[in-house]
Amino acid sequence: MGLRFEEIDWQPTPIGEISLRRRRHPVSGEDVYEVKLGDEFLMSSLFTTGEIALTELALAELPDTELDVAVGGLGLGYTAQAVLDDPRVRTLTVIDALAEVIDWHQRGLVPLGARLSSDTRCRLLHGDFFALAADPCGLDPKEPGRRFHAILLDVDHSPRHVLHPRHAALYQPAGLRALAGHLHPGGVFALWSNDPPDAQFTSTLSEVFAQTAAHVVAFDNPLQGGTSTNTVYLAGKAPDTP
Repeated sequence: MGLRFEEIDWQPTPIGEISLRRRRHPVSGEDVYEVKLGDEFLMSSLFTTGEIALTELALAELPDTELDVAVGGLGLGYTAQAVLDDPRVRTLTVIDALAEVIDWHQRGLVPLGARLSSDTRCRLLHGDFFALAADPCGLDPKEPGRRFHAILLDVDHSPRHVLHPRHAALYQPAGLRALAGHLHPGGVFALWSNDPPDAQFTSTLSEVFAQTAAHVVAFDNPLQGGTSTNTVYLAGKAPDTP
């Protein structure tokens, strides 16, 4: 890339204007990909530790068998690619509310797009994860009632700081129970958060799931200096829960 900054794509969406940008890192010289919603930064390829940890921590809880995984939120694809890097994974369904983001991957405009789009185990689904999670028919419109071994979610900033007010219902007991119904017995729900661990939300998880934990994931922050953190919540469904 000859330019130090480039706006690769810009599209109006139902939740605001979304843009994909690429810039040259002044120190490493590498390309950094960024996604903005309006004036707000949603994600950057400079910070992917938390997204990858979301996958690795969740799948580490599961047995050595073939796995079907669902991911809410495609973004730049780092959570999804970490899922596909696990040889146990049989299928991956990635749900994103923005067709524009899926299009970036299918057109190869983002670094992981070609890999995700060409992997036969992976299906990129345009849909509202939160509406599907609340629906008894589940996360896969092609197979009503389908269950997954793991459901990973990386959409909102945190359970308290959501991108849309309708998302908030998922983080309440009723919403979590509906989501848990789409997991196999012994399955795992994992959630990425940009905020520190929230004791109240962990308590809410405990009302629904047999096992819960909040993991703090630290990573270097070259923009602000020092170390930043994300939180990954893990919630395990009891093996004998229907």
